[in-house]
Amino acid sequence: MTCKVIVGGFYGDEGKGKIIAYLSIKDKPIIAVRGGVGANAGHTFVYNNKTYKVRMLPSAVLNPETKLLIGAGVLITPGVLIDESQRYNTANRTIIDNHCGIIDESHIRRDMEDSHLKKFVGTTGTGTGPANSDRALRILKLAKEVNELRSYLGNVSDIVNESVEKSHSVLIEGTQGTFLSLYHGDYPFVTSKDVTASGICSDIGIGPKRVDDVIVVFKAYVTRVGGGPLENELTLDEASKLGWVEYGSVTGRQRRASPFNMDLAKKSVAINSATQIAVTKLDVVFPDCAGLKEYSKLTPQARDFIQNIEDKLGVDVVLIGTGAEINDIIDRRKEN
Repeated sequence: MTCKVIVGGFYGDEGKGKIIAYLSIKDKPIIAVRGGVGANAGHTFVYNNKTYKVRMLPSAVLNPETKLLIGAGVLITPGVLIDESQRYNTANRTIIDNHCGIIDESHIRRDMEDSHLKKFVGTTGTGTGPANSDRALRILKLAKEVNELRSYLGNVSDIVNESVEKSHSVLIEGTQGTFLSLYHGDYPFVTSKDVTASGICSDIGIGPKRVDDVIVVFKAYVTRVGGGPLENELTLDEASKLGWVEYGSVTGRQRRASPFNMDLAKKSVAINSATQIAVTKLDVVFPDCAGLKEYSKLTPQARDFIQNIEDKLGVDVVLIGTGAEINDIIDRRKEN
């Protein structure tokens, strides 16, 4: 039984939802708890040909035995939370912390109308930045003040720490990616708080010594939405030829793309104290690997790609995504 933190290694959109959904089925965690920013981050995964999208709930919704928690550092958009809870029938196992901040229409309006945020930075327009600003000013409404959320309320930090003390398995889910961190990313083209592993643990109220593993998720190439630098960025035509054109799950905006960036990956491993790595969408870069579930069956080029990541970063690649379905994955944890 372990406490694992899963975070994005680049600019978000790395496939954390798929990895967490897979672990929720494979490892059967007692608790999955979400840290991060709020409904500006969408996690998408496919199971039995059905696509699931969550913006508030942890990506462990597929396992009916897993309790779904949201930490105090996360901003709640009540309508989004309630809609997801009803859609996936999770009301009896969803708990949000009393101290979660609340996004209201005024925050969304400010986000959409602010030329710096919307046009220059390229935010999602979901109100997270203005809401976190109000929280810093200590004027933001909290979840415990919202009647429609009363049935979901609890003390998430207490629940998670008690579970760890009982040696229950816990998944801690981050949002966005390391280089969208307010402190460690390409400021000002960042999100409105820290989203590294340390920040995610702070969001839910768990100390670093409680964590057994930090899994950093990298995509086999790099994408980002919105403004900011992207080293070796491809043109739309180049990305299209490679099949690397994607669209954001929250805004629908096209993601900019570039090849895997080892320097960024090294920094991400250091910032997050990564103990394990997951690589997703290997099949997009190496189409002959689509749907494979055994490492030995990967093409030599694909194995060289994974081996190079392990050699350069000094961390084992334990999970490799080879398709959209959550079970299109190579699980090497027994090997390591």
